[in-house]
Amino acid sequence: MTYPAQPERCDVSGPARATTTPAGPGGYGGAVALSLAISPCPNDTFVFHALVHGLVPGAPPMDVTYADVDVTNTAAERGAYDLVKVSYAALPWLLDDYHLLPCGGALGRGCGPLVLTRPDRAGNTDLTGATVAVPGDRTTAYLLFRLWSADRPPARIEVVPFHEIMPGVAAGRYDAGLVIHEARFTYPRHGLTALVDLGQWWEADTGLPIPLGAILARRDAVDPVAATGWIRDSVRRAWADPAASREYVLRHAQEMERDVVDQHIALYVNEFTAELGADGQAAVDALLGRAAAAGLTPQVSSSRATAWTS
Repeated sequence: MTYPAQPERCDVSGPARATTTPAGPGGYGGAVALSLAISPCPNDTFVFHALVHGLVPGAPPMDVTYADVDVTNTAAERGAYDLVKVSYAALPWLLDDYHLLPCGGALGRGCGPLVLTRPDRAGNTDLTGATVAVPGDRTTAYLLFRLWSADRPPARIEVVPFHEIMPGVAAGRYDAGLVIHEARFTYPRHGLTALVDLGQWWEADTGLPIPLGAILARRDAVDPVAATGWIRDSVRRAWADPAASREYVLRHAQEMERDVVDQHIALYVNEFTAELGADGQAAVDALLGRAAAAGLTPQVSSSRATAWTS
């Protein structure tokens, strides 16, 4: 059975939490704030701590929204934010209005999405007839899943809040679930097993890192060269003094344990966060090219999909 044109959606996760960060010691009071949307995940809060808190010289204040990437993917289609974290898979619908920045995002090796199932299905990669829960229909995780399962697609896809996927699979509501981020470290607690590591599959097939999350700057609102400088400065400050962001990161991580937070940051904040580079750009081109060739996304011109360089 082919994929449904529009995956069915269960109740979406709670509303995005918006906060305005006051001007920090950099002396930005009175400047026009830019709207920034990132996830509450530790990699994003670690990377953007200095920028959000006014610690980056020359950067304007930020009016910050914290939301899951499925929410920001949709909001960015409306041009809702000046700077926004989105899935690389969503770029074909966004690059007319946004520049792709060469830093701040999430790429890497050994950090791909997992397809999880119960032990009784372990080893059976044929999901024909199965119901699979996914965290968003324009996420990189789902795009990779569709590429991987093209010859044996499941019968039914349900888009559900990320935190409900593992409990739902464990309870039998779904035959399998597609998970990202900290679930790599916690899924055994739910009695689940990894059916496939889509990151390993991608790396073995392409030799490239996996492009997960991108940072975009709105074309009519933000100078991409300036924004690249602010974000790189924020990344460097995070690495130079990890303790400075600790309370902020833990506050937004909610119930995530400290060791999981540390593993999360170590895995997803890496050399590609500071500089996309040739390998990172090649990974983006490969993902979008394969998706378009398979008819899963619109074609994107190479100039639009190339990260802004400064």
